[in-house]
Amino acid sequence: METESEPYVRLAALRQLHQAVAEMNTARSLADTLQRVADGVVSGLGYELACVNLVRPDGDLVVAAVAGNPAAEALITGRVGSRESWERRLNMGEAWGDLRFIPHTEGWVLDDDDVPQWYTEGPLPRYEDEWHPADRLYAPMYSQGAADGQHRELIGVISVDRPRSGRRPGAWGREALQMYAFQAAIAISNARLRANMQRALVRLEREQQALRASEESFRQAFEYAPSGMAIAEMGGEQHGRILRSNDALCRLLGRPASAIRRYSFADLVHPEDIGTLLRTSAEGGRAELRLGRRDGTYVWVSLRNSVVADAADGPRFLLTHVEDIEERKRRELQLAHRASHDSLTGLPNSAELRARLSARLCKRPQTSPYPDEPAALDAAHGHPGSGADGHPFDFADLTAGGPGGGEPYDAYDHHVHTVAPSLDRDDGTKGLAVLFCDLDGFKSINDRFGHNAGDAVLIEVARRLSNAVREGDTVARLGGDEFVILADGLGWADAQDLAVRLRNEIIQPIRAEGRAVRVGASFGIGWAHCGMTADEVLKSADERMYVEKRSRPRQHRRAG
Repeated sequence: METESEPYVRLAALRQLHQAVAEMNTARSLADTLQRVADGVVSGLGYELACVNLVRPDGDLVVAAVAGNPAAEALITGRVGSRESWERRLNMGEAWGDLRFIPHTEGWVLDDDDVPQWYTEGPLPRYEDEWHPADRLYAPMYSQGAADGQHRELIGVISVDRPRSGRRPGAWGREALQMYAFQAAIAISNARLRANMQRALVRLEREQQALRASEESFRQAFEYAPSGMAIAEMGGEQHGRILRSNDALCRLLGRPASAIRRYSFADLVHPEDIGTLLRTSAEGGRAELRLGRRDGTYVWVSLRNSVVADAADGPRFLLTHVEDIEERKRRELQLAHRASHDSLTGLPNSAELRARLSARLCKRPQTSPYPDEPAALDAAHGHPGSGADGHPFDFADLTAGGPGGGEPYDAYDHHVHTVAPSLDRDDGTKGLAVLFCDLDGFKSINDRFGHNAGDAVLIEVARRLSNAVREGDTVARLGGDEFVILADGLGWADAQDLAVRLRNEIIQPIRAEGRAVRVGASFGIGWAHCGMTADEVLKSADERMYVEKRSRPRQHRRAG
């Protein structure tokens, strides 16, 4: 009878086993899969108690699911057993294929280890293959990475207890449990993969949301920034070409966005500032320069570049911040102008005059073309043209290695030397004339009519002098009623003609405080040449002015 009914019993068990495998493979989460694995042992394999121990990332095993006994579930779920204790259990007892059976005769040595376990009670076995309450049966679950079965990774262990038949499982029962553990390992691996994929998808969606939010934040910050912003290409033939600009930059330059995209910053920058732009945009940086507007004018801006990448290995761009500094530059120029110009007349002041004059002169000694210039002949005061012993020498004979050898000395060869024309003959030399002007009769105007009238005279004299000279010449006020004119490219006769014209301009009547007044002017003509200082040049012209003033009759020093 038993032989005839056994195939039917096994077929029913296979149906139950198939149902258990199907349910654990359709679970939606890892936790659900683990519980289905434990439930399937009870419902499909005929055990009263099943426990799924899952390997954690640190290697220890945690009780992840229990089925068949609520008390056992409440007691041991979530508890952890060390990997060392589990390895000990899986290496002792009887090997039933991949299963490991530890009979009660050996299992007593495990009572004190740290593996969570549930103690069942029951009568002692009455025959050889009857299940003892202290028997232990484990079904390890391995990953399916190696086809040859070598180097398999332990995923977890299914532990079972109290077969409903009351007997130790036979060959078919062992095969069924081993097969079930194999399928459970696949189901758990798939559940982990799904969980990892879901976490990755959630993380990706969050990153995409954050990226979209960041892009939107950047777009709004870019578009609505109060100062100009632009994105430009970096490197290659199109370096500096503007790819995108905001409304503030369009308003600043007076150009629509569609027009700006046709330009690079090199097309818009002032020609004098192109070098500054190239140094700034090479690897990012900051500079102050001028950008061209649509109406042809230029505006001062502070241009700050930052190098950004589109992605980790993507192309690099220049994020350019353009701030309007026209007003600040105007104030700076005004302050600089005040520091270098006379507050009353607006002419360059004494410091500015000396700076302009010094910029034209180097220390290279020049032999004076006229013998009555003491500054050019005084070797004791460091004006070569003569040696320390008073003997003249040719500067070109000096050499880098000393007199008599080496290459000619060329320390000043890059400089266009300023020379003076001859005083006694017209040799065609053009030089930098320095006309020192002192007003005659100005003090009496101040004394008689007050300082306001005197100021009006000075302002008008400054205007007349400025209008009478060429563009590029300098008219400066030294202070009081003294003016200096720097006029380059003049010969001796040209300088004398200029002094006459300027005097004729000054002696015309001047309207001051409701009355017409007149002043005269005395001019001294000096010449600047390399080897002199600015003070020496001015002193020379001043001395000649006093010579000229003393040589004229008093009644001719004023116009009236």
